[in-house]
Amino acid sequence: MISESTTEQSSYYDNLEQMSVRDLLINMNKEDKKVALAVERSISQIEPLVKEIVRSFKEGGRLFYIGAGTSGRLGVLDASECPPTYGVPDHWVIGLIAGGDGALRKAVENAEDDLEQAWEDLRAYDINKKDVLIGIAASGRTPYVIGGLKKAAQHGILTGCITCNKRSQVAREAKFPIEVVVGSEFVTGSTRMKSGTAQKLVLNMISTSVMVKLGRIRGNKMVDMQLSNEKLVKRGTLMVAKELNIEEAEAETLLLKFKSVRKAVDGYRKIQRGV
Repeated sequence: MISESTTEQSSYYDNLEQMSVRDLLINMNKEDKKVALAVERSISQIEPLVKEIVRSFKEGGRLFYIGAGTSGRLGVLDASECPPTYGVPDHWVIGLIAGGDGALRKAVENAEDDLEQAWEDLRAYDINKKDVLIGIAASGRTPYVIGGLKKAAQHGILTGCITCNKRSQVAREAKFPIEVVVGSEFVTGSTRMKSGTAQKLVLNMISTSVMVKLGRIRGNKMVDMQLSNEKLVKRGTLMVAKELNIEEAEAETLLLKFKSVRKAVDGYRKIQRGV
């Protein structure tokens, strides 16, 4: 029931329009400080899902996110950042939003209310038993997400979810539910605020942990990042120079030759060994 949802409970603050700008900012920040602690309480739920995703990738699987509105946008964002950050193929992590890509910029009316559409969207990518599906829904009652999780489970696909309410329908449909209860929003029901922040933090934790365990980070460096602009070339050059203890000019030459920090470092060391 909506009335029982934590995400729909009335804000601790009232008469917002009468607050000064400073008070608005201070009070929003007070609420935001609660988010990381709520995520911390959910680590025991996040851990087993991450391990399953790592196993899935090693067996040739992929990771899918589905969601509507803010939740959907956050899933698409996380998926879209994996290739440039970790140098993985575009099809490894796929984010889908109710209403299609157009909904990333403009809300698509009633798109989230369709129980069947998520599965149709997933079928377009030939989702299968090797893959993992994570449904993202702050409220825990989004039909698009519920329907997608239910159908996926029926087809033997491993499922997880990220929600901000306890005992939600979305959580009941997921084998690995993650429930990050952040409490009422500063603006009552505006889940793009604390709930959205919590979902973003959890998505960061999931994708980063998975990529680290898949060997896409060396030490603490993004050695497989795409060199898609001058800033990243400069960053990569400094990484190569520091790792190999060589001048930046030589490091940049190596980087541009091998096209990645990892390949530049490994290539240089092979040359030094005469391999």
